This record gives sequence, C-alpha cells and structure tokens, in this order.
Amino acid sequence: MAYPDVTLNDTAIQAFSPAEKIGLVASVSPERRPHISLITSIRASGPGQLTLGEFCKGASKANIQQHPEIAFCVMTMDRRMWRGHARWSHLKNEGPEYQAYNDLPMFRYNAYFGIHTVHYLDLVDARGPEKLPLGRILASAVLTRAARGGADTADSRQVLPPFARTLFNRMDALKFLAYIRDDGFPEIIPLLQCRAAGSSRLVFCPLAYGAELRQVPAGIEVAVFGLTLQMESVLTRGAFTGFSRSRTIRVGAVDINWVYNSMPPAHGRIYPPAPLEPVTRWADFHEPTP
Repeated sequence: MAYPDVTLNDTAIQAFSPAEKIGLVASVSPERRPHISLITSIRASGPGQLTLGEFCKGASKANIQQHPEIAFCVMTMDRRMWRGHARWSHLKNEGPEYQAYNDLPMFRYNAYFGIHTVHYLDLVDARGPEKLPLGRILASAVLTRAARGGADTADSRQVLPPFARTLFNRMDALKFLAYIRDDGFPEIIPLLQCRAAGSSRLVFCPLAYGAELRQVPAGIEVAVFGLTLQMESVLTRGAFTGFSRSRTIRVGAVDINWVYNSMPPAHGRIYPPAPLEPVTRWADFHEPTP
C-alpha cells in the first residue's frame, strides 16, 4: 500500500518534535518476522528524513541495520496520527541531530542515560494527519467483546500472562498490528478494538480500518503490539487466521505463539518460556592476570 505523500510538511515536522507522543516503528527481524517497538524519539529532521534516537539497546535498532525497510506510526497527544514507510541509511554519534536530542529536557537532565546514537532514515511515503474514527472503533470494540467468547480456543497453554490479557482487554489501551508486505516493507494498522479471547488468541471486529485489515493475507505471521498511556506494553506474534463468524459477528483472529516483554529495563521473551540455565561466564568480566 503506497501512501500519497513523498515528503513531510511543516505541520508533520512540528508534530513529530515533542518527546510526549506515541512513536511506533515496525521492523523486520533477521528471521523475516514482523516486530513493533515503541520509539518516542522518532523525529523528522527535514521533509524527507526521519531520525531515531537510541539510548538503550533493543531489537529494532539491530533489525533496521540488517533490513532497512521500516514502517512508522506517530500519534500526538491530541490524537492526530501519521503513518508511513522509510528506509534506514546510516547512523552517527555526533552532529546537530545528536545535540538536539541531548538538549531535550528528558535527556539533558537525566543523570543515567542520554542519546548515544542517532539513526537516519530516508522517507519513502507518508499519510496524515489522520483522525481516529472513534465511532467505528467503539462499535468495533463492543462487537469484539460480544464475539470473543465464541472465538476462544480449546488450547490449554498459558501463552498470554495475566497482565497482557488485562492490557489487551482494556478499552483505553492502544493496539496495533504489523505484517510484512510482498515488497519487504512492514505495514502498521491501528487495531484499538482488539481483545484477548482466552490465553492464546486475539480477536477483532473489522468495522474500524476494515479496508486495510482485509488486505492482510490469511495465514501470514503478524505482530500485535499493546500499549497503555502509562507506558505498559507487550508484543505478541502469531498467525492471522483470517475472518470468520463468531456469534454471528465477523471477526479476525490471531493465534499467538510468541510473547515479548517490551518494557525496559528487562526486555525479553515471555513465551515460549526460556529454560533457566546457570550463569557461568560474564561477557564484561575479565579475571585478573596472575
């Protein structure tokens, strides 16, 4: 799906500037799986260039250096939204953008960390500002809630931990779906109506953003990211099973097979659970030479 704009106007550049916004970046993992990260440091350094400020290590920064194509979504506090695609080009540890990041109050007065690397991306296309279709989202959420009981599976695995199920079932939580298009670019679609149906499935009515959701191929692996305004977040991946009827309501479903804690400071996989192993070596520890 190509978006109509090939540059960002002054309104978009200004909207991307504050640190107080929702910034999402969808990338492609080395295994060619979709990944979504919350990166509020995303900014526009000009009409055709985006920057990402890196202050902690995460999967997305490594992903984009191996697979440069990304999708982004920026939502301001007044619920205006821009979406688009870009291509990573290079990184720098100095320069005007580096200085501008570290002059922001969030980093200038932080005694523990600052921006240490700036990633540069060339804009491919964009759209916005979009207004959230709140009426359709609310109607979709109500229908999803009514349908989810009939969409539950007999799967007894505890895939989603309780906090993640609670997050996905909150009406005020933000949710987004990402998949990889045939041309290699990820695509981000708002999925605010999404809810958990049991511990291993997410369901959603396509009344909101239906035209975009119907373009997602059945059987493809998708990522679904959930986020609250308190910066609680969780990332899931699984197979999009397509659309079917549940209690006479048309819903889409994602069967989850992977859950990731995306909240700092301890990013890591939740499901499948990693086996506990004793720590015998420390990469940053060197024994003294006798």
